Amino acid sequence: MAALDLEDFALLEPSLEAVILPRGTVLYEPGDPIRYTYFPHDAIVSLVDVMEDGRLAEVAMFGREGLFGLLSAFVSREAFGRYVVQIPGSVSRIPLDHMHEAIRTRPALQRQVLAYNEALLAQAYHTVACNAVHPVEARCCRWLLNTHDRLKQDALPLTHEFLAEMLGVQRSTVSATLRGLQGRGLIEQYRGGIVVLDRTKLEQAACECYRKIRFRFETLLPGTFAEPDHGNGPPSRSVWFAAPTPKPRR
Repeated sequence: MAALDLEDFALLEPSLEAVILPRGTVLYEPGDPIRYTYFPHDAIVSLVDVMEDGRLAEVAMFGREGLFGLLSAFVSREAFGRYVVQIPGSVSRIPLDHMHEAIRTRPALQRQVLAYNEALLAQAYHTVACNAVHPVEARCCRWLLNTHDRLKQDALPLTHEFLAEMLGVQRSTVSATLRGLQGRGLIEQYRGGIVVLDRTKLEQAACECYRKIRFRFETLLPGTFAEPDHGNGPPSRSVWFAAPTPKPRR
């Protein structure tokens, strides 16, 4: 939202509604009609494909770098898969018809949405390839970095069970992987979460897909990432820009 022209944001603002999303909230199931486009502020939402046997596979992740509930809503207006809240927080949502009208009448907004959609497709493309060929540890590091990019804190409220679902592996595999990363000083685990201790080494342990996805976002959406902090504090990390959260509508 911060990348929008002031006039475009002013057009959207009257229709935006601020909502708090608890962890685990399912916003859409596969085939559900899409009613709203969402702009996350500090919440993170995953799009997962649900198999017939109940297993899950994450296809995309949405944070304050973008929006969701629009890409599949241009023709069918049906959800691709399950949209589930992985990190609780606030979002702004706008009725889908209002979003379509704004895109139709505002060329700059349309270009911004198309650029984000291309970056999102690139993310899904690299994620599919990554899940097929890269080892669990590298994929886990990529996933932790993607989450870290979207939060303002080093403590990530993620459970082993949730990570296992997103990575499509057994919980015991995730536990062993995280113990290895902790033993090398990259992370520290606490009950119900993970702390990133060494961002640089975590990036080195991740597969190439993390860098490819980030490069694509930076190319299509310049300014998505803030400049690293090179001070004397903890290891630097990237921070996504975000627009101020609109006031809740009554």
